[in-house]
Amino acid sequence: MSGDGQGRSHWFDDEAGPVVRPYAMTRGRTTSEAQHRLDLIAVVVTEPDAGDPEPDPTLSPEHVDIVGLCRDEPQSVAELAAELDLPIGVVRVLIGDLVHCELVHVTRPVPPAELPDESILRDVINGLRAL
Repeated sequence: MSGDGQGRSHWFDDEAGPVVRPYAMTRGRTTSEAQHRLDLIAVVVTEPDAGDPEPDPTLSPEHVDIVGLCRDEPQSVAELAAELDLPIGVVRVLIGDLVHCELVHVTRPVPPAELPDESILRDVINGLRAL
């Protein structure tokens, strides 16, 4: 490697600042202990009795941000990723950590197999129109 600084430009973008790799935020993990399948539309809600997570040294600033965002109003996994400007995979790991710490809980959407059949809904609509 030459001493002209070109090697440094590979790891540093003057306009964006230093780059923190996603795996650094998750400490190299791609899943968490409590992580279960988190759909993009799964809703994350802060537990009502959850205290302030900021003093906890095991939580990152991103963990604290997620708890704060969900305290104001429930957020989907996709909304959190967009708001925090983080990859979905990272957000899933962070949410799994928070579920394990009992700071948030996740409500999942109804699986498509449990939704009513479209023909039943059409029959209901037709029945209502007939009234």
